[in-house]
Amino acid sequence: MTLIVSPLSQLERVIAARAPSHLVTLMDPASLIDTPAGVAPERHLKLGVNDIVEAAEGRTCPDEGVVLRLVEFGRGWDGARPLLVHCWAGISRSTAAAFALACARNPQTSELSIARALRSASAKAHPNRRIVHLADDLLGRRGRMADAIEAIGPGETAEENQPFDLPALYR
Repeated sequence: MTLIVSPLSQLERVIAARAPSHLVTLMDPASLIDTPAGVAPERHLKLGVNDIVEAAEGRTCPDEGVVLRLVEFGRGWDGARPLLVHCWAGISRSTAAAFALACARNPQTSELSIARALRSASAKAHPNRRIVHLADDLLGRRGRMADAIEAIGPGETAEENQPFDLPALYR
C-alpha cells in the first residue's frame, strides 16, 4: 500500500510507470488540471487551493472542507495500486496531504514515526502547516501531527522535488 508524491512536471511519467488507481491534485484553482490518461475521472480528486497557511486576498486557503474531502477520498482507496498525490512542486501541499492520508490510515501509529518516514523518503518535503493542522484536528490527533512535522524540521530548499514513495501502512 503506497502513496506516491510528485511534482506536476513528473505526473505523466509517474502515471505511466506506476499505474496508480487514484490521483489527488492540489493546485491553485486557476491551474487545476484535467484528469490525465491512465486515471479514471471518478478516482481523481481535484482540490483547488493555494500553498498558503493563512487567508490572503485573491488566494484560496486550505480549509476544513478540503481536508475532509481528502480524507474521505483516501478512505475509498483500497490500496491495491498506489495513490498518487501531486501539487506544483511536490514539496508542500502534496507532502502534507500524503502525511494526512498516512495518519488517517494508521490511527494507532505514532505521528512522529510517520513524519520520520516522510523525512526519510524526501529531504525536500516541507508539508503545508495549515493542511497538517487541519488534518490533525479532523483526525483527533490532539496536536501530535503538527508537533511531528515541527520535529522533523523544514525540508531542504528546492524549486521542485523528485517523486517519492511514502508507505500508507505502518505497524
